[in-house]
Amino acid sequence: MSTEKTAWTRDEFEAQLRGMERYYHIHHPIHTMMNEGKLTKDQLQGWVANRFYYQIMIPIKDANILANCPDRKTRAIWTKRILDHDGHSDDDEGGIEAWIQLGMAVGLTREAMVSLEYVLPSVKFAVEAYVNFARRAEWHEAASSSLTELFAPKIHQQRLDNWPEMYPWIEKEGYIYFRKRLSEARRDVEHGLEITLDWYQTREQQEKMLKILQFKLDVLWSMADAIYMAYVNNMPPYFNIQQ
Repeated sequence: MSTEKTAWTRDEFEAQLRGMERYYHIHHPIHTMMNEGKLTKDQLQGWVANRFYYQIMIPIKDANILANCPDRKTRAIWTKRILDHDGHSDDDEGGIEAWIQLGMAVGLTREAMVSLEYVLPSVKFAVEAYVNFARRAEWHEAASSSLTELFAPKIHQQRLDNWPEMYPWIEKEGYIYFRKRLSEARRDVEHGLEITLDWYQTREQQEKMLKILQFKLDVLWSMADAIYMAYVNNMPPYFNIQQ
């Protein structure tokens, strides 16, 4: 008797992917504190400064996916992700510049942000592990790992809704990134889902995809762990970045 599992239907597979939200870093203690207005200025600055390393590596990750992708139509669509972060023109400088503006809005200098002097070693390790995966993995698998974006609009909207009241000292220019990503992430999710639901056809393949998504979720959780330990628990290495 065959013990091979029946593949999930397209809708069932998508439900499995969306169900992985329970492991998203929105549930990490540092994000819970952030969403409840409990972070100090120094702690929020630490999160912004460290998360910047992830932001600057996103287009590098996406460039690696493009380098391995032989499909012209996919490359044309995926290229938009790089431009979203690196900038389309002088009038639209992209998500990296928007994150620098967030850093300045929470009291950091541009120089402090771009120097990466406050980026924790564990954050660098986690982010570079993800970029390495994108460089070496089969391109469909690397592309589908981006589907943590399924859960991103919720966290961006929470910040837009809560931060102006809970952190009134943040300058309004800091919210540009979150507003941009609300629409960009939804567009990226639509394309990423299409690639994923088309590519993983057998139950074995589908379960492998859940492990890939778990890996990406673990990267984000590991970053949050490092920031929490440094800026909430004050464990070395700790960089005091109060201006």
